Amino acid sequence: MTTVVVVDDHRLVRAGLRTIIDASDDLSVVGEAADGAEAVGVVLDVRPDVVLMDLSMPGVDGVEAIRRLKAAGVPAPVVVLTSFAEAERVRAALEAGAVGYLLKDSEPRDVLDAVRAASAGHAPLDPRVTRALLPSTSRDAAGSPALSGREREVLAQVARGLANKQIARSLGISERTVKVHLGNVFRQIGVGDRTSAALWARDHGVA
Repeated sequence: MTTVVVVDDHRLVRAGLRTIIDASDDLSVVGEAADGAEAVGVVLDVRPDVVLMDLSMPGVDGVEAIRRLKAAGVPAPVVVLTSFAEAERVRAALEAGAVGYLLKDSEPRDVLDAVRAASAGHAPLDPRVTRALLPSTSRDAAGSPALSGREREVLAQVARGLANKQIARSLGISERTVKVHLGNVFRQIGVGDRTSAALWARDHGVA
């Protein structure tokens, strides 16, 4: 059973999420919080598998709450569930340590799938937020970079949220070789991290 803490300043939203999550056979809400400060205390107390976090809350907001959780060494992945898709907010949440980002008008099944994906070590991102995060260098007039077949395979695995060790095992190559391919990919598509690479891959049909 995957345990979840729900953080949102609206009681009705928390109640709705609890109903949806608890109705599934493999997920269970073990705590709730109405703001970021309360969230940190609840998470440290119940130690959930996943945290579902709103961003816009009075007092301590979601981004600061994520920072505090990561600073406290909390291993639970944080999935943002918010109404805002602006690049600045998305980047702030991901840089703070969130692994996923969903919008509140998502289908209930997408929220459940995102919680499961985060628990499994993946990075669930709403497709609607990806385009705003893409670096301008990935959209020049020259089109897509000429990635090799193997580089595209590695990039596709990154877009699926797999770690280097998993990619190496899947493709039958060494983890060091995966790192070399990733370095080449990052340089060619103009990104500096795995999240941006995954977003680029999805937008360009590689994933």
